[in-house]
Amino acid sequence: MKGMLKDAAILFAITLVAGLLLGGVYQITKDPIARQEALALERACREVFADADTFEAQEAFDAARAQAVLEEGGYTGQTIDGYQIAKAKDGSVAGYVLTVTTHEGYGGDIKFTMGINCDGSLNGISLLSISETPGLGMQAEDVLVPQFAGRSAYPFVYVKTKTGQENEIDAISGATITTGALTGGVNAGLCYFWGELDQQQPLARAGEIASAGSSALSEGGVGHE
Repeated sequence: MKGMLKDAAILFAITLVAGLLLGGVYQITKDPIARQEALALERACREVFADADTFEAQEAFDAARAQAVLEEGGYTGQTIDGYQIAKAKDGSVAGYVLTVTTHEGYGGDIKFTMGINCDGSLNGISLLSISETPGLGMQAEDVLVPQFAGRSAYPFVYVKTKTGQENEIDAISGATITTGALTGGVNAGLCYFWGELDQQQPLARAGEIASAGSSALSEGGVGHE
């Protein structure tokens, strides 16, 4: 009995020390990790809004409201994680930088930022995290991201053969799931912009966006990674 109690005490002491060590490591690394994440977001904002002087994070962002807007537009596999206001040197609003996550990637979530001008045109997107098939879906950085730069369209659709339409995105051969996930994520971000952030159009336009979004979802193909 004494031996069992001794073993239990030793095991408890080891567990306690290990827990304290892990807690200490977390406290030590928490702030540096947060700083690195903030720097990564800052770089991503600069990539999609190079002309902005400053970026103002919106602490009052309503995630539940954002999800309701997306679901109304037919985007149930995407989330808006937050947004920042891009401001010019004179303090005027130049546009917005949204952080979007699409949950429809072949290998998991794809998280990115997207820069939207006040007129709804897209500056571009910047990937924050992606885990897709090596050699196929991982081509998104080189093949898909550049296609969204300087575009003004909604909704975007991905195609295997372009016909010259402004809203067409050339799909990655063999990775249409990744292509569709990223395209859907961009459309979701634009849907949120038109429904919540656009200051030049009445919010009634959200109904048009919802209709267009549902149409785009029905037109998108299902491919293989």
